Amino acid sequence: MDNQKAAVLSHGLDGQVRFNPGFLELASHYGFRPEACRPHRPQTKGKDERMVRYVKENFFQRYRAFESLDHLNCQLEQWLAEVADERVHGTHKAVVRARFEEEKPHLAPLPPVRFDTSYRETRRVALDAFIDVRGNRYSVPAHLCGETVAIRITLDGTLKVFDAQGQAVAEHLLRPREAGWQVVPAHHARLWQAIKVEGRDLATYEEVASWN
Repeated sequence: MDNQKAAVLSHGLDGQVRFNPGFLELASHYGFRPEACRPHRPQTKGKDERMVRYVKENFFQRYRAFESLDHLNCQLEQWLAEVADERVHGTHKAVVRARFEEEKPHLAPLPPVRFDTSYRETRRVALDAFIDVRGNRYSVPAHLCGETVAIRITLDGTLKVFDAQGQAVAEHLLRPREAGWQVVPAHHARLWQAIKVEGRDLATYEEVASWN
């Protein structure tokens, strides 16, 4: 593999590679062992980058306009089935589809759950039991006031909040500031219970007023 920072952080003088921890999680999830190319040694790279050029010069020359991402994916699947998979591979000299059928029995199945690609950050819970995320505020359970929580933001805009023990404690959809603070009433029930309004007899207020 290449040495992009998303995967490789550094190469040591002793030849040891320091991988991005997040990339190692991905490798562990899908069951492969990463190997980094040697810096400044292009001949150690695979031919994966040639596929980028092939897609650009073939697929995107045939299809230039798309109504949506789903439409693009539909066109891409059709192109793979009718064009890319039916070509004779330049290295193996075999039809791509036939070669894949030969290799398929030796491939491991994908995990039942996809790898979590959420953005991961931390937040300090304010005294009013809210956290600030991307310009808006979101409620969390009141017992976490003053605590540091972990947050994950999925690609579809779901915000998930986890306590120090890794337990999920809140979930919201990201909303713009104009939509207002996002509140789950149950999160703040404890705060409301702590607010007690002391009731007094009306005569008490009349007595205070007479002092003036």
